[in-house]
Parts: sequence; structure tokens; C-alpha cells
Amino acid sequence: MFPEFTLDPTPTGARQRTAAELAIIAEMESRMIPEVERKRLELLLLVRLKEQREALNEMLAGLGSHWTYEDGFYRFYHASFKVYGIQGSTISAVELLRKLMPERKLNLLFEEIIRAGTGKQFEMAHNENWEAHTRPMLEAFSHAKFMVEMAVRYADLVDPPQPMPSGYAALLYLFDLR
Repeated sequence: MFPEFTLDPTPTGARQRTAAELAIIAEMESRMIPEVERKRLELLLLVRLKEQREALNEMLAGLGSHWTYEDGFYRFYHASFKVYGIQGSTISAVELLRKLMPERKLNLLFEEIIRAGTGKQFEMAHNENWEAHTRPMLEAFSHAKFMVEMAVRYADLVDPPQPMPSGYAALLYLFDLR
């Protein structure tokens, strides 16, 4: 009635992983740390949020300003090359986030979003496929802004919160501490 159980970690018909996939898995495994170290780093993050509070508040104000936030999105919908300017704010925000935990790499998903949405130069040919070239910039900006906003929101914590708010958990994921 039931098939015989065998402990075979490779599902039937599974394809072999590519070298790139194996490299990502190895990178993710290399970021795993013991629970004691994770807790130590989480407390260190809380200290650094307080130390960088002024810079974080200034960054968040800049990211939310008319000429960055509102104008950046307007330029996307207006199909203006000026949307490319939002990349500078994204890069500045990411640099500040890196300063919070220089001993930790940023989350692989976050890094990919930032990589896809920065370092782009406008070319006239981009007008032919506007969204493909510019939407990643707004996505990268939005993720960077969100992380700065969470850093500001939780900068007053003395201890890790329980239960853990989603925004705080996302901030921990930024540094692979969750």
C-alpha cells in the first residue's frame, strides 16, 4: 500500500544544480553563525543604531524628500531620464546601512536588488524598453529606504523585542542575523 521508504536526499527526477546555484548555497551556508554569536551581533546592531541615529534620521529625511522620493517616482511615470538620478540616493543609503554592521555582509537578495537597480547609465535605446531599465532603480531605492526607515524606527530599542515586529525581523535579515 505504501511505497518503501529510502533515505535518498535527491528527489527522483531532480536536476543537478548549476555551479552558480552551488556557489549561492555555499555563500549562504558560510553566513550561518552560532546562536550565541547571532545574539551578540544583534545587541551590537542595537548599539550601532543608537550611535548612527542622527545619520540615519538625516538619510531617511533625504530619502523621503520631494526631490528624491516624489520626483524619482514622477520621473519614472513621466519617462524622464532624470529617474536615473535616484541611484545616487540608493547607493548613499546602502553605504550607511553597511556602516551599521561592517563585519557582516548584506543579505544576498538585498544585494541583488541593489545591483540590478544601480550603476546604470541612460542610453536613448532604453526608451524602447523603459520599464525593464528603470523599474529596478525604484525597487532598489524602495528597499534601501525601507531598511533605513526600519533602522530609525527601532533605534530606541534597548533589547531585542519579543514578540518580534516584522520590520525589525527584516532589519535582522538585512545582515543575515535571522
